[in-house]
Amino acid sequence: MPELVRLRGVKLPVTDVSRSVDFYRRVFGFSPWLEFPDDAGVLRGVAGDLPGCEGGLALRETPDAHSQPGLELLLGVADKRAIEEWALHLDALGVAHSPVIDATVGWLLVLHDPDGHEIHLYSEVRHGIDPSGRSGYGRLVDS
Repeated sequence: MPELVRLRGVKLPVTDVSRSVDFYRRVFGFSPWLEFPDDAGVLRGVAGDLPGCEGGLALRETPDAHSQPGLELLLGVADKRAIEEWALHLDALGVAHSPVIDATVGWLLVLHDPDGHEIHLYSEVRHGIDPSGRSGYGRLVDS
């Protein structure tokens, strides 16, 4: 099989590009570097960088965009302390979020963007809690 070298990015459908750019800038430090205007010069999409993420984020206006169940943007953070710092940051911005969750292998914080896309901030450090038998939690695959 040919080798993949990285995830280049994620494109999300949004109903209002400017509103979404503002949200991702305020919350995550999103830095657009490419714009997609239509023939009339109206901004219909952007692509840019998220600090700490190798792949980029693109936002493309789609008039009937809506949250798609099961579609999640997962962003890695260092550890539980970083998750707690994110909770404080989101609180300061007035952005609703879940409590800190002990997820299957690490710590998790869940929030939603203006279009309802689910965003998971997930710790890179594992918490060591055994999820065996916990409803809704994953289990390791024997390889």
